[in-house]
Amino acid sequence: MFDRRLIRNFSIIAHIDHGKSTLADRLLEYAGAVSKRELREQMLDDMDLEREMGITIKANRATIFHNHKGQRYMLNLLDTPGHVDFHYEVSRALAACDGVLLLVDATQGVQAQTVANAYMAVEAGREIVLVINKIDLPGAHAEDVALEVEQVLGIEAAGALFVSAKTGQGINELFAAVCERIPAPEGDPDAPLKALIYDAKSDPHRGVISHVRVFDGKFKKGDRVELMAVERSYVVTEVGKFSPRPAPVDSLWAGEVGYMVAGIKTLADVNIGDTITLVSNPTSKRLPGYRPPMQMVFCDFFPGTGTSTEALREAMETLWVNDCSFTYETVGSDALGIGFRCGFLGLLHMRIIQERLERESSVNVVQTAPTVNYEVLLKDGSVQRIESPSELPELTRIEEIREPMIRAQIIAPADCIGVIMTLSLERRGVQKKSEYLSQTRVMLTYEFPLNEVIYDFFDKLKSCTRGYGTMDYEVTGFKAGDLVKMDILVNGVPVDALSIIVHRDKAQARGRRLLLRLRKEIPRHQFEIPLQAAIGAKIIARETIKAFRKDVTAKCYGGDVTRKRKLLEKQKEGKKRMKMVGNVEIPQEAFVSILEPDE
Repeated sequence: MFDRRLIRNFSIIAHIDHGKSTLADRLLEYAGAVSKRELREQMLDDMDLEREMGITIKANRATIFHNHKGQRYMLNLLDTPGHVDFHYEVSRALAACDGVLLLVDATQGVQAQTVANAYMAVEAGREIVLVINKIDLPGAHAEDVALEVEQVLGIEAAGALFVSAKTGQGINELFAAVCERIPAPEGDPDAPLKALIYDAKSDPHRGVISHVRVFDGKFKKGDRVELMAVERSYVVTEVGKFSPRPAPVDSLWAGEVGYMVAGIKTLADVNIGDTITLVSNPTSKRLPGYRPPMQMVFCDFFPGTGTSTEALREAMETLWVNDCSFTYETVGSDALGIGFRCGFLGLLHMRIIQERLERESSVNVVQTAPTVNYEVLLKDGSVQRIESPSELPELTRIEEIREPMIRAQIIAPADCIGVIMTLSLERRGVQKKSEYLSQTRVMLTYEFPLNEVIYDFFDKLKSCTRGYGTMDYEVTGFKAGDLVKMDILVNGVPVDALSIIVHRDKAQARGRRLLLRLRKEIPRHQFEIPLQAAIGAKIIARETIKAFRKDVTAKCYGGDVTRKRKLLEKQKEGKKRMKMVGNVEIPQEAFVSILEPDE
């Protein structure tokens, strides 16, 4: 049993690209957890996609040991993602630790996710150690950034640590601060077992590997444990620590972080946030756990060229076993066949799931335009949640449609306020607050409909702020809006996969842009094809794909003009008859073209 007073559980939180994974690498190297030969960049990021994109997608963990003032400390480190889509991973890590290192880039200063993560740590009651990173860069102004953090977040600049995760400068001082300033875990090793499952992953050979933080008691291999939420019991076959690779140990005691293998077959059998206790000596009180992650972005995945529906279903099931933060259910479409309606935490999450499906299972995926979920208040007083325009009830039954709203914090250079306000106004944003962080940087708080910012708002924000703008958002609830369902009719027939829900004021412009794209993608046929955007029975935009024309008068030379007219009339009659029975072929590229951001 390790002395609980010498255990430190901490996580690294920061905005994206502020150096969390590099700092974790340096801590592992200096603690001797990995040899020089084994060390590589992003040591804890074990997914190929994480290494290629240079981002952390899943929170990772490692147990390292450090000698400080003659004592040997056990340091349990959790490296968290920085992107807003994965903030639920940060909340899980905070529940499993006692303090955090708040990392801030010495060249960029406070960013949107810095603020969001710091507030999350304060709400969780965690001790915060301010670390200013990248002090080796030529543009670093570490002292100014520390004062900026003090002004914005109220964390004292006097206690800031100045480090370079790349060169190792200041790492020894950081180790000392972790040992001295992060509190030791509380807990009673003699009390009944109470452990939190804060994450889990699936192993094809051993089943589910549950990542646990022990709050009270202890458990070991051979113990029969109960998962209190699902009320199932299992025999523990292995307990261990990540150092950083899994290493079995005899037992896990109060205050320690590690993993458990107990013959659990799939992730569906485990609730993240569940409490583990011993069957022989159960605890009477469960740990509070987590709210399940809320999917905010929805789109349909259909099998592409060379992929069957069954192959796509198997790929979905395999991926869900490793990442249950997305949802999927079967849907049918007249245009695209049988597919799956999927829910994601955000747009980056959606792209990563699609990329993993295509890489890991070699399937080809056709994806429809991303949408958000809406609430519909019906005239009988009931509220219905819909995830797709095709689920919208009849107009005669609807009292109002409510759209999800977000509160966004935008941090940008002060000279970009004008362009940000113009961009926000176009997206129906309402400014709530503006606050100067320094003479050159400002934080703007806006309320937006999620549907307006879901796709290309962040890209446009980056463009108009010369790459310096950052944004963080949280969903605040649903609000009634003047929303309508816009159907797209191809040759007079509505295509369900192309329907969208839009604000009435933007419907006509959006419909026209959409039809222009479809006109480019749908090939010409032997008959004329009308493309129409409609709200109910009212047509609000139209484009026409002209028919192929054969020069039927080529063989007519000389003679009366009525001979030519007769042939043209005959051709017109034939095309009219063909149009009545003709089916329009819509290529997959037409559906994909709707994904392109608005010009």
